[in-house]
Amino acid sequence: MDDPSSRQLNYTPGDEPQRAPAASASASAAAATTSPAIPSTLGLHSTIPLPRAGHELPFVQPSSYLRPKLRSRTVPTPTTPMTPIDEEQLQGLKGLRNFLRVRTSYDVLPLSFRLIVLDNDLLIRKSLDILIQNGIVSAPLWDSHQSRFAGLLTATDYINLIQYYCQFPEHIDDVDKFRLSSLRDIEKAIGVLPLETVSVHPTRPLYEACSRMLKSRARRIPLVDIDHETERETVVSVITQYRILKFIAVNTEQHTMLLKQTVREIGLGTYKNLATAKMTDSVLEVINLMVVHNISAVPVVDKNNVVLNVFEAVDVIPCIKGGVYEELKSTVGEALSRRPDDFQGIYTCQEDDRLDSIFTTLRQSRVHRLVVIDDNWHLKGIISLSDILKYVLFTGVTGDEDEYFPPP
Repeated sequence: MDDPSSRQLNYTPGDEPQRAPAASASASAAAATTSPAIPSTLGLHSTIPLPRAGHELPFVQPSSYLRPKLRSRTVPTPTTPMTPIDEEQLQGLKGLRNFLRVRTSYDVLPLSFRLIVLDNDLLIRKSLDILIQNGIVSAPLWDSHQSRFAGLLTATDYINLIQYYCQFPEHIDDVDKFRLSSLRDIEKAIGVLPLETVSVHPTRPLYEACSRMLKSRARRIPLVDIDHETERETVVSVITQYRILKFIAVNTEQHTMLLKQTVREIGLGTYKNLATAKMTDSVLEVINLMVVHNISAVPVVDKNNVVLNVFEAVDVIPCIKGGVYEELKSTVGEALSRRPDDFQGIYTCQEDDRLDSIFTTLRQSRVHRLVVIDDNWHLKGIISLSDILKYVLFTGVTGDEDEYFPPP
């Protein structure tokens, strides 16, 4: 593409501005000897009449602002024609968005599922035991006093509690007395902006649920209905970004197979200023990295930047089981050894992998993020499910597509 700053304008005969009428040679010569030289503008010349008595310079020369001006003309920037792969990519993305607009959030739910809702008056310590016993990492909260949905309990809330413990060690005896209704007060005490409490009606288009999650930076969203008899809210379930992308991958293979551009070509993921940890780092140090960088996972590497594992926010939960906060001083390696036996492991990809292959992985496995590596397992970047969802929703949107929400 040529540099616009060095581009020259070309004029056609109809575009050339009119020149000032030519003056006689004698008048021109006289003007040259009696008037100061005025530089020509854009190659246009005008003659300066002799000043009359009482009109000696300096005065506004009429030719300085009445001279014909060049009409601006926009030169279109040449565009690179799309290749067949580019066209198929956009066609596939549009097909995925159309699918999300006609399917509802309720469609994502499995035929049978279990939902655990926690009362806001429950002690935080007991809520931790419930999550561990049931093998879950989040749960909707319910305000029994107002009979309404009160938010979502996630691993981030426990990380905030740990931050409170670190900032106010003199209040360690009060930590076990905190109730779930105190989470907002804890956020204020440590200076953390609370996550926006978002929900969506189960019959609304799935596109809307995706947009709301991306806008609020949430990785899951509760489905909240209204009981027509009591006119009170009812929590139906919670859907995650993983479940949504899995639903897409399973049901739209005719569209995902068109996504043949590579991770490098579409710029998917984060590759700069990556936070990393060592196996010997303490859990508390990694938690601090998560808070500072506002992330939910930290790659664990060796001294040569070779990827060994990933420490996730949910790995914090077993570390504070039973309120034993001293275990936060244990190493990352020790914390990772507490993972359940059915842990799926970490998933990797390379920058030359195509997006359709990533959807194949999502279709076949339980993936929460992808670690981008090179041939020697050196860390290159991280691809989150939010990155994939944002790319699908907002890349190549055409004018005939009616968006529910603007890109975040």
